[in-house]
Amino acid sequence: MSGCPFSPNASEGTLDFSQSMSYGDYLQLDDILNAQKPLSPDHNEMLFIVQHQTSELWMKLMLHELSAAIRHIDQDELPDAFKMLARVSQIMSQLVHAWDVLATMTPPEYSAIRPYLAQSSGFQSWQYRCIEFSMGNKNAAMLLPHSHRPDLHALVESSYVAPSLYDASLKLLARKGLAIPQDYLKRDWRQSYAANAEVEAAWLVVYRNHKQHWDLYQLGEELADLEDAFRLWRFRHLTTVERVIGFKRGTGGTGGVSYLRKMLDVVLFPEIWSLRTSL
Repeated sequence: MSGCPFSPNASEGTLDFSQSMSYGDYLQLDDILNAQKPLSPDHNEMLFIVQHQTSELWMKLMLHELSAAIRHIDQDELPDAFKMLARVSQIMSQLVHAWDVLATMTPPEYSAIRPYLAQSSGFQSWQYRCIEFSMGNKNAAMLLPHSHRPDLHALVESSYVAPSLYDASLKLLARKGLAIPQDYLKRDWRQSYAANAEVEAAWLVVYRNHKQHWDLYQLGEELADLEDAFRLWRFRHLTTVERVIGFKRGTGGTGGVSYLRKMLDVVLFPEIWSLRTSL
């Protein structure tokens, strides 16, 4: 394949790139591979930096796919949306396994680099915050860590004020004739979603008549896959942090493990889960 850096026979490939774009040029590898700037003398800081930089790259792709999926749902283009949501779930799976690598860092190794991190923390990731807002976990306080950067604050705020993926999904159900309460179709999108019995009843119609509502049924299962993957990502984050720092406070000022445990209780698409009891 064209993206593979290896060739079974070097004579079959182009060897002179003095006048053409190379693999490294296309991917801007000079910039990427020179973006690791350890501040401590400790060997293990490179792992910590690469782990978080690669996670941010995956999150960039996740936001690219997630925002496009919402647009496609808004336009009733569900096959495209399904493809993108499935890809987001797979990206989250990739991020889950990335924690396995960071978990090779022992507590003494992390302690050696921790003073050099100052107050920087993944808690301040603007891309992660956009992902959470796009998936419906809205919290105005989470805009504040970005107030020192008007450009980033504007990006995070745009996700905060916009309808979430689940809001877009409920508007789709309404367009398809399902009974969604009007105040759930024109609500304040800045507020986190609250479960509603009438919304669950609408999803139950879809699930009990899944052949008639196949696209909506598939959407419900894509949402379940997505939240399932998100929960695993959060859980693996929690266990890795507990393994490496125990119950110390996070560098960003959160309670560390206690904060991450609280995040595990957040349910993004509540009726998608609660309806299963009634089936």
